[in-house]
Amino acid sequence: MTDFTPIPTSWVGPIRISGNAVTDEVTVPLATYESPLWPSVGRGARISRQVEGGIQVTVVDERMTRSILLRADDAATAVAASRTITDRIDDLRMVVEAQSRFAKLIDVDTEVVGSLLFVRFAFSTGDASGHNMATAAAESLIEAILAFSPELEYGSISGNWCSDKKATAVNGILGRGRSVVADILIPRDLVETGLRTTPERLEALNTGKNLVGSTIAGALRSANAHYANMLLGFYLATGQDAANIVEGSQGITYVEAREAGVYFSCTMPNLIVGTVGNGKGGGLPVVEDALQRIGCRSGGEPGADARRLAALIGATVLCGELSLLAAQTNPGELMATHRVLERGERRTA
Repeated sequence: MTDFTPIPTSWVGPIRISGNAVTDEVTVPLATYESPLWPSVGRGARISRQVEGGIQVTVVDERMTRSILLRADDAATAVAASRTITDRIDDLRMVVEAQSRFAKLIDVDTEVVGSLLFVRFAFSTGDASGHNMATAAAESLIEAILAFSPELEYGSISGNWCSDKKATAVNGILGRGRSVVADILIPRDLVETGLRTTPERLEALNTGKNLVGSTIAGALRSANAHYANMLLGFYLATGQDAANIVEGSQGITYVEAREAGVYFSCTMPNLIVGTVGNGKGGGLPVVEDALQRIGCRSGGEPGADARRLAALIGATVLCGELSLLAAQTNPGELMATHRVLERGERRTA
């Protein structure tokens, strides 16, 4: 029998959210050993409740991908086969629909390297994150492709152009998972009283730290302070594959000082999340309870619960990112806060 040791979890919020997947005030679970994360996200949540409409979250796209690797004798053969595959996309769609109730083939992209042919399939997968669903569909598609293009040979069910649990550019360019943008316009007086900073200092810090600093560090389609912290906490609390924070944390924070206040946004193009499937089937009662409490067990149209989950994650990431950046505009605040929260030291200022 396997013993499960719960990770410390706190419910933070509520966060006020509006948008095309959620319009609600929701308290969210974060499972983490980094306990200062809870009050930090909580500060962002308080800000959201003081702004009309709160954090607006827009779910832009949703898809799961699997890339296969096929082999040809030479590049000319591989290129000709790639054109045949894209020309027969309607046939391939029928193959997928015949073997799955929920998976549907959205797009096919191809890339030829020497005699190697990479084919990247994108699927809609309902409320599942879709790893296994995409792999099963890809297996059926390989059989179909090798049947109408016998000049090709099997290479691999996964050619790494997917790209799963790796920091790559392709996911941000072609899409993988739920793509989400969270943004908020915070009035100037609330920035000063609730975050102890100014719109101008937030913008300057984001430019210097997240945009320039990440660039000289060689970051790949990523310019943020700590998306991974909030993602891991939310993923563990809701039964997600935690390794997917690798690509999930590739996102961009954009901040703009305006006369009315500060515009603050977090763009997350690669959230690999779902509300059904492995880890969410009732085996772990804490996961089922969490999904119930955040409203991701509606049983509505396929995909609605997963979109809600992605939107909640996007809002949570913004709360934590906003709070940390605000703290870092003030010398000494970040370390002083950690000493108080983690070591129990008394704040002196």
